Amino acid sequence: MPPSDIEQGRKATAGKELAITAEALYLSNLLILPGVGFVALLILYLRKKRDTSPLAACHLRQTLFASIWAGILLLVLNTVIILFGGYQAPSTWVIVIIYFTVVHASFVILGTLGLAAALAGKHYHYPVVGASCSQ
Repeated sequence: MPPSDIEQGRKATAGKELAITAEALYLSNLLILPGVGFVALLILYLRKKRDTSPLAACHLRQTLFASIWAGILLLVLNTVIILFGGYQAPSTWVIVIIYFTVVHASFVILGTLGLAAALAGKHYHYPVVGASCSQ
């Protein structure tokens, strides 16, 4: 028996809510609770990746991969810059602060665009760092 329109509507609404939650956790990982937001996003991804709507699955995948890339680009590369530039050199700290500010702001803007797309019930692909979604 095919699902009724009401059941399909509920599933679509649940998928949209899950997409919004994924984007909100991504932004909370960047802005409010780094690490805690990532762990919550990872748990949500592992629990819901298979049995959810394509919209929610896409947003979950995008936010998880973007969070991993953000961690690599913000933590690992800043550490490499400090190690090669010297901890005491003022120029190293200027580079670290500028790099961190530009990269962090870029990820926040991508997350804001992703949240807007989730609120509109649309797919969103994070440029460069996002995983592909079959729409």
